[in-house]
Amino acid sequence: MMVVLIVMGVIDVGWEITQKLFIKEPRFVLTVTDLLKLFGAFMVILIAIEIFINITVYLREEVIHVKIVIATALMAIARKIIILDMQKYDAWQVAALAAVFFASAIAYWYVHRIPVEELATDDPYKEKSKAKISDNAEANTEKSPETMAASQEAK
Repeated sequence: MMVVLIVMGVIDVGWEITQKLFIKEPRFVLTVTDLLKLFGAFMVILIAIEIFINITVYLREEVIHVKIVIATALMAIARKIIILDMQKYDAWQVAALAAVFFASAIAYWYVHRIPVEELATDDPYKEKSKAKISDNAEANTEKSPETMAASQEAK
């Protein structure tokens, strides 16, 4: 059903562009208002695609990927900001929208950052390099002070 909705959305955006450019007067002219409406409609399609991805990932893995859900929320908030008519909203509503956007952005950054740190600790190459460093440290402690001074001068 999501695929049907996405296809219908694409057809609707195509129809709107066709009407604005070829059917309605003045032809071949898009105003700023027309562009904002078209951007909003196009972003609705992108949000629908993101929701479709969320559903398919959940059905395949039976796990909700928070990163994708937050990215979808950021897309929806960005759409709202793009099509926002400042004359219809007061300062508190705009501030609340900004707060939701920044909270979502921080959540996305945090969720995006966590797996990288976990992967860095699970990296087998990193473990090998840690082992080499500790072996070298042990080897250096076993050397006499004269041998260490000579190796430092050689460097």
